[in-house]
Amino acid sequence: MRRFIPFALLLGLLVSRAGLAQYKDYPQLAGKVQEIPFNLPAWMTLDMDLRGRTEAQTAINYLGGNAQVYELTRVRGGMELRPARWMTFYVQFHDTHALGLPLKYTSSNMRDNFDFRQGYLEFHAKPIEVYAGRKELKFGDERVVGISDWTNNSRTFDGFFVRIGDQNRLDLFSASVVVIHPTALDRHAAGLNFHGAYGSINTWVPRSTIEPYVFIKALPSVSSQQKIPGTETEVTTGLRVAYNAEAGFDFVAEGDLQRGSYSNDSIHSGAAYAKVGYTATKIPWKPRLRGEYDYATGNTHTNPLRIGTFDQQYPSSHNVFGQVDLFGWENIKQARANLDLVPASHLTLLIQQEFLRTASREDSVYSGSGAVVVKPPAGGFLANNIGHGFDAAMKYVFHDSFVVSAGVGHFSPGQLMTENSHGAPLTISFVGVTYRFKLDKGNSATSPN
Repeated sequence: MRRFIPFALLLGLLVSRAGLAQYKDYPQLAGKVQEIPFNLPAWMTLDMDLRGRTEAQTAINYLGGNAQVYELTRVRGGMELRPARWMTFYVQFHDTHALGLPLKYTSSNMRDNFDFRQGYLEFHAKPIEVYAGRKELKFGDERVVGISDWTNNSRTFDGFFVRIGDQNRLDLFSASVVVIHPTALDRHAAGLNFHGAYGSINTWVPRSTIEPYVFIKALPSVSSQQKIPGTETEVTTGLRVAYNAEAGFDFVAEGDLQRGSYSNDSIHSGAAYAKVGYTATKIPWKPRLRGEYDYATGNTHTNPLRIGTFDQQYPSSHNVFGQVDLFGWENIKQARANLDLVPASHLTLLIQQEFLRTASREDSVYSGSGAVVVKPPAGGFLANNIGHGFDAAMKYVFHDSFVVSAGVGHFSPGQLMTENSHGAPLTISFVGVTYRFKLDKGNSATSPN
């Protein structure tokens, strides 16, 4: 294990020269999709996405000495058909595995034997695009709704999707998240139970993006805190604002309020984060320093008929609370500082430190998937210090289309964790390679969407 960490970093750093890959906002696809001329009809395009990532963890499931080294593999293949100028059909398969990892430690987002990932019909007549079927759904920083591309499977939705406009646009959807079944066909729960409207305003204020949104989650069967069965209607109202100043400063903030009913309980929760950064463009390596604060409410249990835990919805949560990906945006507070460096035109480095605490000692600690990690004892936790983490990572794009990434993250448990049987420090290291290409009649590389 100790030999693997420096090897992973060294391998990434030795690969030379490539295309820029910023870490500053997750997720960002790096590199280009290589376009390979092929004897196909003009109305057809084939694409492939190949990714392999070796990971090593020292304490899976918070068990000291439970070290595992494994390989995450992902193969995707797609076909786009354009039978008319106003119509497009797209279908995509994927095949993912966690090689070398015992099945009891393999989560559902790590493996999915050959399965149907996307398939939708698109009708477009500018400024309107209409989609029906299974596709990706992602907005803004993907802190509330995203595809979670770091995971081996990543997320898709079944439903109906409409986009109106271009620079200033409105996205509407009525859908249901697709549930991964590693050895059977993936499918969504019965009915469309996730609805939303997401606006993107890019021209009203110079160098700014303003994104108001409303999401509605409507589940047909839940059980309240009093074990009373019923339905859920949860409304999330939010606003994301991003600004890039000419002097090198940038700012991103997003806030959410949740209201609704959970059987006979009421929902009163919220969350917010803010990031402020500065890039010194005239200094070698273009250092970019950023400070960040995150907050999500927890349940104080002062009112037995009220739920105060923020529901993080369907986020892309990799590196939101450190590279170890142990925690979710629920009942949590985080202070973080990170430094981005660009030693070469196609190489970026990231160094960061984060400090984590619970928002309420009476509520649980939650994982990146929203599951309970540590449940509070009667009377609540004695301390709210979850712990702190340190991370270092890099990305390098080789010959425009081959992306190499490597890194290491370490989590040091705080008093809350050590006092509740979760005191094993965890180190995760990784090295991965991604290559994407498509076959059609073109002859020039294109940037990722």
